[in-house]
Amino acid sequence: MALLSPRAVLVRRETELDRVRASHASLASARFVLERRGISLEDVEAAHRDVAEVVRQVRAAIPPDWRQAGISRAEVERFVFGPEDIVLAVGPDGLVANVAKYLDGQVVIGVDPQPGRNAGVLVRFTARDAGEALRAAAAGAIPLEQRVMAEARMDDGESLLALNEIFVGHRSHQSARYTIAAHGMRERQSSSGLIVATGTGATGWAASILRASGRRMDLPPTLPRLGFLVREAWPGPATGAELVAGLVEDDPLLVTSEMDEGGTIFADGIESDRLGFGWGRQVRIAPAARRLRLAVPG
Repeated sequence: MALLSPRAVLVRRETELDRVRASHASLASARFVLERRGISLEDVEAAHRDVAEVVRQVRAAIPPDWRQAGISRAEVERFVFGPEDIVLAVGPDGLVANVAKYLDGQVVIGVDPQPGRNAGVLVRFTARDAGEALRAAAAGAIPLEQRVMAEARMDDGESLLALNEIFVGHRSHQSARYTIAAHGMRERQSSSGLIVATGTGATGWAASILRASGRRMDLPPTLPRLGFLVREAWPGPATGAELVAGLVEDDPLLVTSEMDEGGTIFADGIESDRLGFGWGRQVRIAPAARRLRLAVPG
C-alpha cells in the first residue's frame, strides 16, 4: 500500500478586517464605527491585504504533490489533525500557542506575516522560507525545539493543555479561595488567582507578575519545569500569603477549590475553553508528557 503524501495544514489568524466583516452588516457601518474610534478602514483593509498576500505565498510554496488544508484559528478545535500533518501557523506567536494543545507530535512551522510587528519567538520563518522548511520537515531534517507544555488534570480525569500558562481562579477575576499544596507545604489562600507558566510563557503574563514582585525564575522552555505565581494573595485570619511562588518539576502542584461557583481553569488566555472549578474539586498541574515540536531555522 502506498504511503500518504504529507499534508500541509495552513492555520491563519483572523485579521481585523475579518472581525469587522463578522460583526457589521456592511463595510459602510464598519467604517462609521471604526472612524469613531480613530481607526481608518483603509488601514485595516491594507493590513488584511498584506496578510492575505503572505498566505498566498505560503500556499504557493507547498509542494504540488502534497495534500493541503487551510483553517482559521476559530476552526482549530474542530479540526482533526493527522499524524503525517505538518502545520504552518501564519500569524503572531500567540497563534502557535492556540494550535499547540490540539497537536500530538506534528511539526509546527511558525510563519511571521508581519516581521517587525511580532516578537517572533515562535514564528521564526518568513513566507519565502516556507517551501524549504516544509521539505526539510518532511525529510526529518529540520531542527526542532521540544517545547514543554503544562497539563491541568482534574480529579475526574478532565484535562487541559497549555503552551504558555494555565490560570486557576474565579471567572469574574474577583477573589478566589482555594488551598494550594507544593514542596511539602499547604496553605489556604484568597487571591486574584494563580498562573502556572511554562518556559515559553515565562516571557508573557508571567514576566509581568515577576517584574511586579521582583522575583526571578529559571524556566528554560525545553526543560520539564513550570513556575507557579499567585496574584495578590491576601493574608487574613484564615488565609496565608507565604506559598506564592515556586517551581513545579517532579511533583505536581495541587489546588483544591473553595469557591461555591465561578471557579475556572483556562489555558493560554482562552477563557472560552475552560474547566469548571467548583467547591471541593481538585486539580493537579505538572509538565505534560506531550511536547510542542517547533521548527526553527537551521
